[in-house]
Amino acid sequence: MADNQEKDLQKFLKNVDEITNLIQEMNSDDPVVQQKAVLKTEKKLLLMEEDQEDDECRTTLNKTMISPPQATVKSAEEINSEAFLASVEKDAKERAKRRRENRVLADALREKGNQAFMEGDYETAVLHYSEGLAKLKDMKVLYTNRAQAYIKLGDYEKALVDCDWALKCDEKCTKAYFHMGKAHLALKNYSVSRECYWKILELNPKLQTQVKDYLNQVDLREKADLQEKEAHELLNSGKNMAVTTRNLLETLAKLDQIPLFYAGGIEILTEMMKDCTEQTLFRTHNGFSVISDNEVIRRCFSTSEKDIVEETVCVSVLKLWQAVCSGNEENQRVLVMHPDRGRLLPSLMASRVLAIRQQSLALLLQLAQTENGRSLIISHLDLTRLLEALVSFLDFSDKKANTAMGLLTDLALEERFRVWFQASLPGVLPALIGVLKKDPKVTNSSALCQCIAIMGDLSAEPAIRRHMSACEEFGDACLGLMARCEEDVDLSRDIIYTLLGLMMNLCLQAPVVSEVWAMEVSRRCMTLLNSQDGGILTRAAGVLSRILPSSLRIVEEALRAGMVKKMMKFLKTGGQTASRYAIKTLAICTNSYHEAREEVIRLDTKLSILMKLLRSEDEVLVGNAALCLGNCMEVPNVASSLLKTDLVQVLLKLAGSDTKKTAVQVNAGIALGKLCTAEPRFTAQLRDLHGIEILNSTMKHINDS
Repeated sequence: MADNQEKDLQKFLKNVDEITNLIQEMNSDDPVVQQKAVLKTEKKLLLMEEDQEDDECRTTLNKTMISPPQATVKSAEEINSEAFLASVEKDAKERAKRRRENRVLADALREKGNQAFMEGDYETAVLHYSEGLAKLKDMKVLYTNRAQAYIKLGDYEKALVDCDWALKCDEKCTKAYFHMGKAHLALKNYSVSRECYWKILELNPKLQTQVKDYLNQVDLREKADLQEKEAHELLNSGKNMAVTTRNLLETLAKLDQIPLFYAGGIEILTEMMKDCTEQTLFRTHNGFSVISDNEVIRRCFSTSEKDIVEETVCVSVLKLWQAVCSGNEENQRVLVMHPDRGRLLPSLMASRVLAIRQQSLALLLQLAQTENGRSLIISHLDLTRLLEALVSFLDFSDKKANTAMGLLTDLALEERFRVWFQASLPGVLPALIGVLKKDPKVTNSSALCQCIAIMGDLSAEPAIRRHMSACEEFGDACLGLMARCEEDVDLSRDIIYTLLGLMMNLCLQAPVVSEVWAMEVSRRCMTLLNSQDGGILTRAAGVLSRILPSSLRIVEEALRAGMVKKMMKFLKTGGQTASRYAIKTLAICTNSYHEAREEVIRLDTKLSILMKLLRSEDEVLVGNAALCLGNCMEVPNVASSLLKTDLVQVLLKLAGSDTKKTAVQVNAGIALGKLCTAEPRFTAQLRDLHGIEILNSTMKHINDS
């Protein structure tokens, strides 16, 4: 008996020790230790339950006790289990409360760290993030933010440690892999860096574009590293070219020389930049800094009114940059990403000195030849100043204007440029309005067309179109340019054609700028319908098809100007695009005015043109043709004249068809209803074809929509 008591006592003491250790571990600041303690606790509870079941057949005390009826005597171990559970529950509540309090403190410290980071005070940012982690050890965003700050400080090893901890908190943390990739790239662990970026793609395939950029950076840096090793080996070999490059840079580093001294040295250096090795030697011997940090050279660039010597220095530097960046992505990166040079390049594009403008344009055009170069320009240059400088080249009548617009076209095709353009449009609009105010007679016609085409392409984005349409001055500038072009349509044919494309997009925006503006647009497009140029005719019809719904007054005026006759002619002789615009315009006119319906019937007595369109494979044509035909059924005796046709069968087939555009079904159903209303004998045909059910189904679809 005494043995059993001793055994119970030892077991109890052992449990107390284990429980004490578990509670201490669960209060640990280390999230890993906390997690292990929780698992141990669950296992301990399970074992206690099993032991309790085994001990139910054993009496722990050998003496008689008087107990109340149905009362049970609890063993020491049962009491211990209950106490442990109560302790765990109480401890869990306390820990949850402390965690909530620590979360608030950690969030506040994270905000402080973020503010310091944005101000460029990375040391203070690290301090705040570390204080936050002292409050909450498993807050992954603190680890990733601190890793980013460490990278800014060049402490890549610490950044990697923080990324590891972030991944322990969340194994799918893509931000941790991003910072790991960046740190490994800085440490020249290229293969490991790639693995980090591949892991991001594995976790989130939607980040494919970003991952592609990251991997491209790894490839470029690895390539640059190899180039630098080869250049270093060449320098150590004592080859004349390598030594001369180094010596020339040392000579150019001399201070307070006359400007022509530097210009001459730079020209010699430019001649030496024949291949990648010399370009790399230029970079590894701080060539960019030697040139751009030189006070004499900086003064030459900053002077607004340059004399011939200062102009010579500036041009020689720009030619050197072209030579050292030709085909060398790392040199391009070093050139563009430097803040001072990044600010300088757009301003040089607007220089009063023609030679400087030409050479800066040539440099940027060279950069824009590759995807990486375009990315550098968009990410690091002042795009507003750059765009303004590029459109200023329209004042030149020679190929420089075309070159500038070619560069702008290349940039405008990039998604990041379009994102920037949309966000910056209010600040950019004045420059675009200035383009539209150009005089076609003295402006490079092809370059102006290119610029307007860029605007038209960008205006296809609804948000961009909304900003453009909301600007009355922009809309008026479009009308003004159209008026100037009408003075000599043959000379300005391409400009008119491109401008109409832009205006077609603007007319998609509802409401339009104003009814007065829309009326003027309609009048000018009606005039252009007399043109002999098929392209202008088609686009003018396109603008009209989009501007007419904005006002009944515009429709009335267009009808008086012979709109129906012109559109019917389009349907007879025009191509598919022109026919689309024409039938849509006729649908709008006949939907609003009985005179338009009567004129359609007069010009197409048997409605053969409209019925032919109903058999087209183009659903846009079919839908509008059905709508127009249904409108014409309201003209007396028209329906009766169609009794011997298969119109019911055609419309019934369209009403019950499975088309992508529901307008086809709806308009065909409406046309059938109007046909049967105008001529009851069609109802019998419809009944014989069991078409009432189809028509009812179509009408139900109309009501539901």
